[in-house]
Parts: sequence; C-alpha cells; structure tokens
Amino acid sequence: MEDGAKALFKPMRFPREVETLPNHFYFTDFERHVSEIASFHLDKILGFRRTPPCVGRKVNISEEFYPLVEPELHKTFFISPAGNVCFHGQCTYYCDTSHAICGNPHMLEGSLSIWLPPRNILERKPIKSPWRRSYNKRRKASWETDNYYCINQVKVNPPYNHGRRIYDLMDLAIFDYLTGNMDRHHYDEVFTFGNDSALIHLDHGRGFGRTNYDEDTIILPLLQCCVIRLSTFNHLYSFHNGPKRLSDLMRESMANDPIRPVLIEPHLKALDRRVGKILGVIRLCLNANSPDLVFLDDM
Repeated sequence: MEDGAKALFKPMRFPREVETLPNHFYFTDFERHVSEIASFHLDKILGFRRTPPCVGRKVNISEEFYPLVEPELHKTFFISPAGNVCFHGQCTYYCDTSHAICGNPHMLEGSLSIWLPPRNILERKPIKSPWRRSYNKRRKASWETDNYYCINQVKVNPPYNHGRRIYDLMDLAIFDYLTGNMDRHHYDEVFTFGNDSALIHLDHGRGFGRTNYDEDTIILPLLQCCVIRLSTFNHLYSFHNGPKRLSDLMRESMANDPIRPVLIEPHLKALDRRVGKILGVIRLCLNANSPDLVFLDDM
C-alpha cells in the first residue's frame, strides 16, 4: 500500500456452494476466502474484536498481480485450456499446475486482510493451543479422548490457572465452533502486554466448509472446562432469543461487502443451529456446577 502497510490476499479456490469433502482431513482442505471475511464479521458481532479487518475484493490478475510479482514467478503464470489467466506461485504445498488459481478470465475474487505491523512495532508471539489437533490421520490428540483434560492438564498450569487466558480460549472455541474451523493449532499473544492482553485471532480460511454438519469436538474445551464469560453467554443468549438471530446480524453486517453475498444461506442457518448447541453445552455445565463457577461476571 502507499503508506507502507501490507495486506494478505487469499484467492477464491472454488465457488461458495462447494463444501468440504467428507473424506478429507481438516489439514488437507483448501482454504476459503469467504471464511476469512465472514469470520471478521462474526468476531465483531460477538464483541471480541480480535480479528484483523478483512474485506472482499476483485482483482485483475494481468494488470494488478503480474506486473508486481518477482520475475522468477512469471513462469508460473499461464493461460488455461478454458482461456483463463492462471498462476500457482512457489510454495511447499499445492503450488503446481494442477492446483493453479485462475481468473475469469482475468478477474479473480478474494479476501483482503490487514497484515499486522512488524514485530519490532507490535511485539507478539504464536502460542500452541492446548487443544491443538494431532495433524495425524491415524492418531487423535489426548484432549479428544480425555474428559478431564482441561482440569488435569490445562487449568492447573500457567497462563491458564489465573487471569483471562482460559476465558479467551473458551471464546476462541466458541468462535471456531460457529465457523466450523478445526485448524486452530496456534493463537497469537501480544507479548508487549503480557497475560492481560487479548488474543489475536488469525487465519480462518478453513471455516464455513459444511452446512449440514457440526464438528462437535471443536466445542470440547467449553464442555471440559465449563467456564465462560457472562458477556459471551449474553451474546449467545440474545442470538437465540432475539430480537435478531445471529444469521440476521451476519447477513446485515456483510450486506455491503464488495463480493456479496459472502456466505450462502445454508451457512447462515448453520450458525443459528450451532448457537443452540453451544447453549446446550452451557446448560450441561450449569447442571453440574453452580453458576458462580461457570460464569465470569465481566459485565
């Protein structure tokens, strides 16, 4: 950008209606540009405001991309048999002709997210999530099979045994469950402010992949820990009881995005269904614990 700021562009890989294949693992699924955009709006509606701003945009590959890329990348650009301009760049995975990104014929839709300032300005570090998945096709992570994982392995150790961090992770689990994102291996901490700072939610490309399926393991952190901010609960309760459901708020929030509609209607309806399931988990927690142990009064 003219002021020296940077942004991250995630291109459209396939139409909005294409869903994650049931036989694909979470770590092999392609990322969705609309998931980045929708996740920003969801983060804002939930009151978290921990996701960098993101907006949809259409770019001309020939006029806006090709003249700016490094010369050695020019050889990765080509014209497809359908007459569309395509490229695949250089990377470790999926950077070949069979996984190329193509325009129609020159125009390409994608998401544009603000790139965080360099670390010498905004000092931060990625932290492994305690509920990180195994990323192995044959083995589950220990938290997926141990109902007491939170009590015995997480809440007894810093930084989760005091302060806001455990509640931040409950917010993050709720956020990821609503989007269907199983790919949350790290979160980012603004190191400058220590354990009292909010987390930064980055990389949401593997959300909104399935409309008729809810990955219930994503919400296991909440079921295992049974703690939640009262403000987060109140948001969820208002989405369920009205006056406006979460789907309505998301539809309104994304209505002016340049590549609207960002999500197809079945994804919006899935949000309402998942809100109900999260409230069901909280109900189970309240059946087993007193409200003062479940809710953190942050109002």
